[in-house]
Amino acid sequence: MSATVPLLEVKDVRQSYHKDSSADLLVLDDVDLTLQSGEIVGLLGRSGSGKSTLLRIVSGLLIPTAGDVRWRGKPVVGPAGGVAMVFQSFALFPWLTVEENVELGLEALGVPRAERQNRTEAAIDLIGLGGYESAYPKELSGGMRQRVGLARALVVHPDLLLMDEPFSALDVLTAETLRTDLIDLWSDGKLPVKSILMVTHNIEEAVLMCDRILVFSSNPGRVAHELAVPFPHPRNRQDAAFRELVDDIYSVMTRRTAKPATHTLTSTTESSFATALHPISTNLLAGLLEALTASPYEGRADLPALAQSLQLEADELLPMGEALQSLRFADLEEGDLQITTHGREFVQADTDNRKLLFASSLRANVPLVAVIRRTLDERRNHRASAVRFREELEDHMSPDYAEDTLRTAIAWGRYAELYSYDEEVAEFSLEDIEHEG
Repeated sequence: MSATVPLLEVKDVRQSYHKDSSADLLVLDDVDLTLQSGEIVGLLGRSGSGKSTLLRIVSGLLIPTAGDVRWRGKPVVGPAGGVAMVFQSFALFPWLTVEENVELGLEALGVPRAERQNRTEAAIDLIGLGGYESAYPKELSGGMRQRVGLARALVVHPDLLLMDEPFSALDVLTAETLRTDLIDLWSDGKLPVKSILMVTHNIEEAVLMCDRILVFSSNPGRVAHELAVPFPHPRNRQDAAFRELVDDIYSVMTRRTAKPATHTLTSTTESSFATALHPISTNLLAGLLEALTASPYEGRADLPALAQSLQLEADELLPMGEALQSLRFADLEEGDLQITTHGREFVQADTDNRKLLFASSLRANVPLVAVIRRTLDERRNHRASAVRFREELEDHMSPDYAEDTLRTAIAWGRYAELYSYDEEVAEFSLEDIEHEG
């Protein structure tokens, strides 16, 4: 391969899924990515921003709707040779031993038995599992099972290692240990790979491991920002420059969340009706507002500091902040979360008045809830099936997002006593709810 040809080139990639009787669902749009030998690149973004879809496209497991993907200068038209993947869910065969799980990929490649055994033993030792060759997955901890998954990917000596949130299913300490071990092996030149492309939603993880970070926006997924990480390994989380870059990324990820315009019951549009709602409980939202109001924040918090004190990751904290912003209880901007006058009123109110304030905010600012309530008010029997709202949402988003959005509208509306919901028949009503005639 010529030194001028990157390992991987992704150009103008688009991915959409056809939906019956409605417009196609666009998941990725106009994505560009170049990966050179000798670098670790992170794809950072919120759940649902298409990062894992892009990883499947890069691996050749999914052909994009449009665009060009080239591996070592040649078009990718199927599973690419020299590419291996580590999954979030370990994906081990429970009936096979550690050794048999690791050896499986070599057997599929037709590697002779003696060489398979030598390379399997070397991969197991490299990843710190020596002595566990005969153990079964059920006998291993989560961290050890992920090490088996990593060894299975490394044993084929791939040029490119793809990692899809490989540490997110692990406890904090185990994940940190595995990250550190992996970076140590990379820095010492002991990993039999040329480059790593990893998906993460953990900002600190991306800064700790990567040379470059591509920050994805959502709906559809696009590369919104690219940032270089200039620090040598090993990296110190407490270093001022490290913290500053983490803070900058929080700012980047919140900067793209524009303050939404005020909606009324009579101005609900199709697009605003179909805005996805994050499945966050009202208790969590109230707790975050109370924490934001109290010392040391006194109404305004830097997101990295808030995430650290609440032991939340960006992918958990940002949806909570966006939910508060959509309700006009807080403003989320440039890496800060600031409570509004309405938010302070909510914190200071008693239980009954909190429900009234929440109901007022829902009807003014969350079009889906407003439409549900208005439909119930207009019908003589004050009932409406959830199916119609779910189908309308699925015209504009995936079934999973539509379900999350509808469930959130149900939970928030119930709390605010705007409507009731019968789970057995999947029906909204105004039963036991006071309403205008």
